[in-house]
Formats: sequence, C-alpha cells, structure tokens
Amino acid sequence: MGATGMQAIMMAAGKGSRLGSLTGGKPKAFAQINGKRLIDYNLRLLETYQVDEIIIVTGYQCEAFEKLAADDKRIKTVYNPFYEMMNVLGSFYMGMHLLHDDFIYLHADTICEPRIFEQLVKMEADVTLPVDCKACDDEAMKVRSEDGKIVQITKNMPNELADGEFIGMASFRRSVIPALCEKTKHLLMEKEFAAYFESAIQRLIDETEFGIKEVPTDGAFWAEIDFMEDYENAVKKIPKSLTGLFV
Repeated sequence: MGATGMQAIMMAAGKGSRLGSLTGGKPKAFAQINGKRLIDYNLRLLETYQVDEIIIVTGYQCEAFEKLAADDKRIKTVYNPFYEMMNVLGSFYMGMHLLHDDFIYLHADTICEPRIFEQLVKMEADVTLPVDCKACDDEAMKVRSEDGKIVQITKNMPNELADGEFIGMASFRRSVIPALCEKTKHLLMEKEFAAYFESAIQRLIDETEFGIKEVPTDGAFWAEIDFMEDYENAVKKIPKSLTGLFV
C-alpha cells in the first residue's frame, strides 16, 4: 500500500531522563527492542507505506539524528534550541514550515502495529487520531468523542470523562496545514510554552470546521516509552507484525 507524496514529522527533542540508564546517554528513541531502535521501527513503517519525506525535530543529542539523516535521503532534521524550555508544541513549530503535503505526526519514542499505521495512511478524515478506548490515568492524553468525532483532547480532563487515550500519532490532510500552523503560532504568541501539540488540535476542533475523526486501536499494540515499566511491557508484548518488518 503506497502513500507517495506523503510527509511525516517526528518529534525527537526530549531527553528521556525518566528511563535512567537504559538510554546510556543516547536519545530515548535509540533504546533497542529485539536489536532494533525505537526510531528504526518508525522509519521502517514509514518506508513500508512509502512516506517519502521525513522531518525529525531534534533537541537533546541532535547530532545522533543528524548522523541518521546523513545516511537516509528521506530525512531532514530541524533543531529546536529551546527544547528544554518548551513542550512538544514548540518542537512542532520549529518544523511546521517544511510541511506542504498530507502528513503523519508521530513521536520517535512511540511505536505501533502496522494496522494502526494503515488507518493513518488511509486518511478517512481531515485529521485522523488513533485512540485506545480504555480507562485512563492522569498521565494519559485523554480524548472525549461524540459520534466518532473528537470534541476534546487534553491531559487535564477528569479520567472518568475520557473515552480513551490518544496514542500520539495522527495524520493530517494538506488542507489543514495553514490552520494548524496558525493555531500553533497563536498558542505560542499567548506564551503557552508548556503546551502539548494537542492544544493546537483542540483549537482546530473549537475554531474550524475540519473533520477530526477518532479511529479505535481495537486492541492493536502500541507503546509510548516514557518509563522503564513502559519499556519492559513493550519488550514483552511487541508483536511479530512489527519485528517481522526487518526480516
């Protein structure tokens, strides 16, 4: 299945200090499962679906990603010099000027099964967000939806009101780019430096007519590697559909 002409923007600026010695001073996305780095799984998925231009926004250990880009013509890196002072929205702002086509938004330290990725590439709405429909904890990026359309996305929602957790990957049609960039810029003009990228999605929900669709993960594997517990769970549960990409 192809997605020729599609872009990806990958957030990779964070330090991953909560993983302790696992990273060995390297970026969090370089932690390995089954001999492959987290970022390798994402790059292979993007290759599988023929996403042919990848923007990686870097911060901590930016040289490691620049070396990766030197060996892969699909990759451009953009350095966020303010990565320690801003949240993910600031990193997206640094790379958003390079977006000009349908694109996938993802984090270098989050991996998922190909069947989730397939839903992103299909792009059945202006914005497609995979959601794990389950009980959420305080750490989760929570989602509330009505008739399959997302009406609220925030960590600050009471857990009991959430319909599920957004997995941190999304796809956007190119027609959304101008509005998304505008909302991102306005949030930063309002000095919302601690804002997550999802704050810009919430502005799209509140202030535009774009179709923003929830796609349930339906039990498919995904993992955001923030803590050692996340890493250990991912090592145990990673499916053959992901490890088999390298056979």
